[in-house]
Amino acid sequence: MLGLGLGLTLDDFKRVLVYPRAVIVGLVCQMLILPLACAGVAHVFGLPPALAVGLMLLAASPGGATANLFSHLAHGDVALNVTLTAVNSVLALLTLPLVVTLSMQHFMGSATAIPMPITKVVQTFTIVLAPIALGMLVKAKKPDLAAKLDRPVRILSALVLAMVIVGSILKERANIGTYFQQVGLAALTFNLISLGTGYVVPRLARIPEKQAVAIGMEIGIHNGTLAIAIANTVLVNSVMAIPPSIYSLIMFVTASLFGAWVSRRAKAAA
Repeated sequence: MLGLGLGLTLDDFKRVLVYPRAVIVGLVCQMLILPLACAGVAHVFGLPPALAVGLMLLAASPGGATANLFSHLAHGDVALNVTLTAVNSVLALLTLPLVVTLSMQHFMGSATAIPMPITKVVQTFTIVLAPIALGMLVKAKKPDLAAKLDRPVRILSALVLAMVIVGSILKERANIGTYFQQVGLAALTFNLISLGTGYVVPRLARIPEKQAVAIGMEIGIHNGTLAIAIANTVLVNSVMAIPPSIYSLIMFVTASLFGAWVSRRAKAAA
């Protein structure tokens, strides 16, 4: 999230006024369609409650800098990606606690699900917004320093993602084979639905191809590190961290294939 903030300025939020239709369509896909689709996937595959909530937590997590990179490689509208990431990250302060609370009530039952208290909401706020704000402050006050930090922080972010995935898997190593059997296909299905929704819905809404590619990457590539961090530190449930861990491994492959497909389409059209 710090790395994300290092690449953001206030203009990235103001750009909503430049791409109003694309931003609205992207937010509808992210905030409304994905949680409903994710809940449907969890039910179809009969996921155990904790794994279902973990997948829902991922659905509520915004995109990240990785989505911007994949969008660039697939010739998407990267400026739109940055704007969607900025807006989604701020809205996540509201949507993450809401989705987690509703998901726990739905999948775990009212007797076991406890709405997130204010302390948990504050923790989520700190994990999501504080590093972004710090990164934006550095970008505004010390742009040269932000530029120098960009590459090292991106590398560190990738290492952190790898570490939290490995850590989550090791913590549940006794059951990891069962979890992969239970949630692996569900995670892949949700990933394909996410990429497909992010691309097809904008095209149906007559959004230009480059912007549809950007939204597809933004919707399909979730911030798995954030979801895992919230599962482990805010919800204190390592099982809920398994779906984001598995999804994070899958999404790089599917996003690469999706990027190759849209790139070939663009070349054929040219």
